[in-house]
Amino acid sequence: MSDQWTDLAHRCRTIGRVAGLVCQRSDDFIAACTSEQRTDPVETVTGELIPFCAGLQFLRKRGRSILVPRRFGLRGRPLWLWGLRSNVQRVALGRVLILGTWNYPVLLSGAQIAQALVAGNQVHLKPAPGTEESAALLCGVFYDAGVPSDQLELLDSSVAAATQAIASGPDLIVLTGAAGTGKKVLQAAAESLSQCIMELSGCDAVVVLDGADRKRLVAAIRFGLQFNSGATCIGPRRLMLSRDDQETQDLIASELRLMPEVTVHPAARAGVLEALQQAFASGAEDVLGRFDLQAFRQTGKMAPVMLAGVTADQPIAQADLFAPVISVIRYERPDEVVRWVNDCPYRLAASLFGQRDQAIRLAEQFSVGSVVINDLIAPTADPRLPFGGRGSSGFGVTRGAEGLLSMTTPKVISVRKGKLLPHLQPRRPGDLARLHGLLHFLHADSLAAKCKAILRMAGRGKDEPR
Repeated sequence: MSDQWTDLAHRCRTIGRVAGLVCQRSDDFIAACTSEQRTDPVETVTGELIPFCAGLQFLRKRGRSILVPRRFGLRGRPLWLWGLRSNVQRVALGRVLILGTWNYPVLLSGAQIAQALVAGNQVHLKPAPGTEESAALLCGVFYDAGVPSDQLELLDSSVAAATQAIASGPDLIVLTGAAGTGKKVLQAAAESLSQCIMELSGCDAVVVLDGADRKRLVAAIRFGLQFNSGATCIGPRRLMLSRDDQETQDLIASELRLMPEVTVHPAARAGVLEALQQAFASGAEDVLGRFDLQAFRQTGKMAPVMLAGVTADQPIAQADLFAPVISVIRYERPDEVVRWVNDCPYRLAASLFGQRDQAIRLAEQFSVGSVVINDLIAPTADPRLPFGGRGSSGFGVTRGAEGLLSMTTPKVISVRKGKLLPHLQPRRPGDLARLHGLLHFLHADSLAAKCKAILRMAGRGKDEPR
């Protein structure tokens, strides 16, 4: 590691330069991200490159102030620590292993790499199978910006590479993936007690309240199901409508009937097929009537699926699907949705559409990582905001100030000045009375108790030796 790289300001400037290099190679990134699931280059630009570059500039501007040491002097210092001055530094954890994902390989892995590097860590990236080209481009722009090659290493995409990297005992493992994968990684990480950030799947609810802008809602559902072929962890999976609101369901269904088929990623097909078969067996209705089971098995292609007759406790309403599938769940009272959202094992995010005040009251009761009101997905790309889930959606955060801090550990340095060090003196008669009195003088909750404490310190209280 060069002496220059140890300087935080230099690291922030270096990471900021990556954004310009991404722009220069944007066509290469678009080509590398094109697949059966990502056929529209606009999705790569808007869903990956723009938010990734915004995150890089956030770190360039704010990284230094977020990681600056905090100093503690006279103000607020306990009386009995006279002469003490301390500072809390944020220092690199050491080695960070990033286990990348296939659905957003540039934005998610890139943001995690950038934060780990700004924090001063050595980073190892294990890309998901099928994302090798975009991973090589990603590491390339970091190298070209000035990141030393010994600070960022690109591993191969095999399971063996991940297993070996975890077994080497990194200081932090960051996984973006499914809950099942998260459990396996945690079990392996336990051997070396490696810290982990688990950014896992979701089964997000969209709650429709009285006064919702139906035009906006319909457009949001269409966008959430279609974007990235439905392979978005915070895509809409549960549509919670009031019992008598048939009009909203019909409007959404009319829009979804116009949507084209998409290709579901091979890694997600088995889970989608199992969940749909269980739902149909339980009596769920295919509202659109466009799902072709045999064609899906043969080609992996499917039109959007909207299910009616689903309850909040059914498996389809608690499944982490990466496909354009949404289940309609009916509620009698708005407070019911709070229980349904909080009882779901996946609690990554949720959306509410309706009047602002009522939506905020419900949002504050949701036990999820992120709540968006009158929109979905896009606001979470704000680089200032942390991103993470609850329950089976994982723990820990990336992005934002909190995400940068999670790539570090606090280190405290304290300096004691002066000769007043009572804890180093031999025990003397009357110490109990003085110290007991000091305790009450500093922390008792009444003036009378504080006055008694003064007498006690003077040797005239009940601790006075007989």
